Formats: sequence, structure tokens, C-alpha cells
Amino acid sequence: MPKTSHRTNTFGESVIRRMTRYAAVHGAINLSQGFPDFDPPEALLQAAEHAGRHGPHQYAVTWGAPNFRQALARKQSRFTGLAIDPDAHLVVTCGSTEAMMVAMMTACNPGDKVIVFSPFYENYVADAILSGAEPIYVSLRPPEFAFDPEELRRAFALGPKALILCNPSNPSGKVFTREELLFIAQLAVQHDVFVITDEVYEHILYAPHEHVYFASLPGMFERTITCSSLSKTYSITGWRLGYVIASPEVINSARKVHDFLTVGAAAPLQEAAVAGLELPASYYGELRDVYAEKRALFLSFLDAAGLRYTRPQGAYYVMVDIAEFGWDDDTAFCEWLAREVGVAAVPGSSFFREPVRHLIRFHFAKQRQTLEAAGQRMLKLRR
Repeated sequence: MPKTSHRTNTFGESVIRRMTRYAAVHGAINLSQGFPDFDPPEALLQAAEHAGRHGPHQYAVTWGAPNFRQALARKQSRFTGLAIDPDAHLVVTCGSTEAMMVAMMTACNPGDKVIVFSPFYENYVADAILSGAEPIYVSLRPPEFAFDPEELRRAFALGPKALILCNPSNPSGKVFTREELLFIAQLAVQHDVFVITDEVYEHILYAPHEHVYFASLPGMFERTITCSSLSKTYSITGWRLGYVIASPEVINSARKVHDFLTVGAAAPLQEAAVAGLELPASYYGELRDVYAEKRALFLSFLDAAGLRYTRPQGAYYVMVDIAEFGWDDDTAFCEWLAREVGVAAVPGSSFFREPVRHLIRFHFAKQRQTLEAAGQRMLKLRR
């Protein structure tokens, strides 16, 4: 039989999703794949029930239902300070996963180079390869996960077409400072480069850190392709509602890519999600408070277990140092942890270009009782 395409030989399956399956087999508490085990806001549940009964049940406009785009534009305009036009600046996608693929295929030609910060969310490299682009890696150095300005300068000097920026960052929990972002912006202008941002954790931050929307920096809207979703903000990862925000010229191309990738996102879920986008400003402050409590609780168990970690500034992940346990294979350690301790994590090597084998990633987007149960099991590591 004919052979499959060679591009699929250069990356493996998702390690995150594989660890979720491994957790299920061994009855482990799943702190690997980052999805909540609690319900969305009540307003969303009620709206979903109504949409399930009354529709719409047929295709929405390919690039997003008008009322959904209008609500999304109002919400993002409020937070970014930009005048986002729902008809000119938006494409609604099937989650931020599709949004990133749309952005990559819109920005890059086969053979182009793309700067990727390492550690990175695992999809970015696969997206680059599927787009025919070549990743250029720039290190975010633990434990602070700061980049070396000279290393970044050298990467830009290689002639990339785009840079991928995850902020707040998965897996490290880093929140880029305004000064860091302005430095990236300066290089992007100097070298005429797109910046593709992944901002799905825009509302999950911990004081005193604040999120700066890259597109809101002076002169950056025209060269920024913003990718995000409703998944994390409203605890609806299974609804698969994402979006791309960019200039009209970029959006015109992105709409074509999106149309032939998926046609469109689910019409009844777009209808229901308007209720989330119209929640008052107080919701986002409460969301921060909720996640601050979850972070404090989970980190207290890591402290009790005597584990070293980098305190996350944003998102809901924490990188834990397992060097003291003497394993040279972080994947084998995570499998042992799920099997013998009953808690599932992700091996850090799946996020790094560098040979990093001493870090693993947990997430804490769980109910209090789930985190307490996981924390009690983690105490076994000291025994």
C-alpha cells in the first residue's frame, strides 16, 4: 500500500492526551490535561439548554454567527482597548487549536521559519510542521523562564516569518512583562515579522501580574494574529469555541483557511456562549480569585511534600522539579506517579526542545476536593 505523508513522521501523538488515557486506565487523578472538573457559569448552562431545544441547529455563517461575533467584539474591545470590528477583525474557529492552525497557515508559506519559545505548548511545533514551516527555538530559562535578548535577536536575524507567543504561558505559568513584549515588538517591526499570540489564559493571572495584549502595543495590531478561545475563561473546553482576531487583510485570508478546514464552529454552542460573553466585569475578578485559591491550595500540598517548583504567575499549571528522585526518564516517572501514587502529570520533556528531563507539569483547574485528594496522594512521595 502507499505510504502516508512524511510530515507525520516528524512529530508524535499528544503526550498530554496520552497521559489522560493512562490516568483513566490506572484510576489516577488527572492533573495532566488542563480541563476543569466543575461546571460552567449557570448563565451558560441555561443558555445551552435553551439552544439545545430551540436552536439554531444548522450551519452558522462560516466565520461565526453575527450575534456571537458582536458579543465577542464588545468583550474583547473592552479588555484590549482596541476597536474590534465583528465583521472585519474576527474569525470564529473550532477552539484555539484550530485558531492556531488557521493563523499558521495564513501567515506562513512552506519553507518559512517560525520562532517558538521553549518550553512550548506541544501543538505549536506540530502546527509549524503541518504548515511546512521550520521552527526556530529560543529558550525560556527555568526557573524564571526569561529569555536572553541576544538569543532572541539572533533568532530574528535568521529571517523568520512569524513568532509564536503564548501569554500567559503554558506550561510554565510565565506572564510576559510589558518590557519583554515591547522588546519583541521592536524586533518584529525591525524584521517585518508576524506575531501569533495564544492568549487563552488572558483572565487567569495572579497578583501583581497583569496581562498585556500584544495587539494593543503601539503599532502592533497590523502584524499581530491573536488566537484565543472561551474554553478556559468559562470552563467549557468541550464546546470548542475559539477565534482569531487580526487586521482585515489577514482576516480575509484566515477566513478562507478556516472555511476549508472546518466550515464552522457549532451553531447552537455559539448561540449559548453569547451569555458568557455578556457576563459582567465582576465575573473576571471572581475568576481570578477562584484560581488564586486553587493555586494556593495546590502549592501548599507541594510544599508539604517538599517538592520544588516554579510559582506560576498566570494560567493554571505548575512545573515541578523531580531531580531529587533520581529518575533520568521523566515519562517513566510520570507513568510511575500515575500508577503507584495515583496522580497524573505531564513529562516536561514534551514541552522542551532542550534535553530537559527533570521537570513535570501539573494543572490545578479542579474542585477543592479533587485537589485535596491529589494533594494527600502526593504526600506519599515523602514516604
